[in-house]
Amino acid sequence: MAQLWGGRFTKETDQLVYRFNASISFDRKFYRQDMEGSMAHVRMLAKQGILTEQERDKILEGIQGILEDVESGKLPITDQYEDIHSFVEANLIDRIGDAGKKLHTGRSRNDQVALDMRLYTRDEVLETDGLLKKLLNVLFGIMERNTETIMPGFTHLQKAQPITLAHHMGAYFEMFKRDRSRLKDIYERMNYCPLGAGALAGTTYPLDREYTAELLGFYGPMLNSMDAVSDRDYLIEYLSAMATIMMHLSRFCEEIIIWNSNEYRFVEIDDAYSTGSSIMPQKKNPDIAELVRGKTGRVYGALTSLLTTLKGIPLAYNKDMQEDKELVFDAIDTVKGCVALFTGMLDTIRFCKERMNDSARHGFTNATDAADYLVNHGVPFRDAHGIVGRLVLYCIEHQKALDDLSLEEYRAISPVFEGDIYEAISMETCVNRRLTVGAPGKEAMETVIENYRAYLQDQEG
Repeated sequence: MAQLWGGRFTKETDQLVYRFNASISFDRKFYRQDMEGSMAHVRMLAKQGILTEQERDKILEGIQGILEDVESGKLPITDQYEDIHSFVEANLIDRIGDAGKKLHTGRSRNDQVALDMRLYTRDEVLETDGLLKKLLNVLFGIMERNTETIMPGFTHLQKAQPITLAHHMGAYFEMFKRDRSRLKDIYERMNYCPLGAGALAGTTYPLDREYTAELLGFYGPMLNSMDAVSDRDYLIEYLSAMATIMMHLSRFCEEIIIWNSNEYRFVEIDDAYSTGSSIMPQKKNPDIAELVRGKTGRVYGALTSLLTTLKGIPLAYNKDMQEDKELVFDAIDTVKGCVALFTGMLDTIRFCKERMNDSARHGFTNATDAADYLVNHGVPFRDAHGIVGRLVLYCIEHQKALDDLSLEEYRAISPVFEGDIYEAISMETCVNRRLTVGAPGKEAMETVIENYRAYLQDQEG
């Protein structure tokens, strides 16, 4: 097929070179954005008197027909075209004749692909945000139901102090809330229109770039034509945000994998999100959690690859920039799939509350509160720390929890202990006395939950 840019050339492009250069295999993904951009461009050209109203209507009708035929499957986007822009323009000329040749007036494939990628990414940022909101709603539901579900909190993967399941889920709520904030920031920075920048230096046609930007839902036109065709910062930011989302998902998955193990038994993953072993009939494997954890590296790789590709590119457009698309498309599909699957897994997971509580008790997570009890009875903290350390050692040797000990056993180590020690170190007391902002106490958590409820409601608009 003759190329739309072939006038300068006397030899046909080598087929290996053509295939290496072509982008249709992946940029077909934004066919809709390409046609939406073209229709806005045509409307602007007619407004400025560069096209007649008759030409405008004929071109718009032709593009709309192509769009409908593509979406119905009647018109396949095949590899005979170099890129999605060539596909649209060639089919338009076939359908409406010479009027179709005027579609490209006042623009270049450089600003056209910059527009297409920006429109596509803008849509995907909003879709990613919507998926995160669904995940936050699932997290919020777990929090509401589990302000009194006691479990051990960990440092160094060692049981540390008692918290609640609501409090633990709240940490991830904060992470994914920040992820949404990053996406909002990216949207605000990227929502400016490159169309009209031409190849790099604008055009002599009297384009109304503000009008084109308005038609396409942008805040306005980009203010430097060289930057407009060469900027990929928004993709770096989006990949960085997606890498952070995946890091958060991976941390969460790691905990679910641990909690699902025979040694912990904190959760039971729904059958729909688990698989068995081909040889060991007792196995129920957390495959979805493991795959999400594994795919994190894939998204990290896309970010690193694009940063590396862009680091040596001089202004303005260079063909290297074509390498942004496959990386970004794959990362977007990966992240959206992972968030959706993880949300479904979390929504159906069963938390083994008694096991969590028992783990907190036998993990001596109330040891700090036992030391605080002694301090409140006049014992210096360093001495209290040593006394409780000996208590813990005694419990380990006798396979008991701190609250299983008799008062005589307590007093054998320190005569300061009285009968009120049991109330002081009960799991409920240990959690609910922690009432500072952000702590796991029930009252503190209920305040945070109301804050989250308002946050989720505010985002409805």
